[in-house]
Amino acid sequence: MKIYGVAILAACYLAGQLAGELLGRWTGVQGNIGGVGFAMLILILLSDWMKNRGYLGGEPEKGILFWNAMYIPVVVAMSATQHVHLALQSGWLAIWAGIISTSCCFFLVPLISSMTRNIHPHDPEEGI
Repeated sequence: MKIYGVAILAACYLAGQLAGELLGRWTGVQGNIGGVGFAMLILILLSDWMKNRGYLGGEPEKGILFWNAMYIPVVVAMSATQHVHLALQSGWLAIWAGIISTSCCFFLVPLISSMTRNIHPHDPEEGI
């Protein structure tokens, strides 16, 4: 059943949020540090472990894949709006840091893409 996949995803989310909160308290920051990242990492490791052991397959795996596809864009969008709001309150330094880092990423994507194209040449007969 897909509900098992959703339950696994929910458990990973809660564990990741707990880890993020604990890391935030440990470092003295008033907030969650990397809770979503921890949740995704736990989900990847747990689903791979379960798949290798034969515990995961069929419908539960479809549930994880479905919510995984929904989870990442929604959480990233929520996180992005929070960071923009905080950056606007923090001043110009935070805004310029975001603009510069985003611009660097946009310029690096074609460079990295061309590097990987040279490593793995595209064969038009493969249909990929």
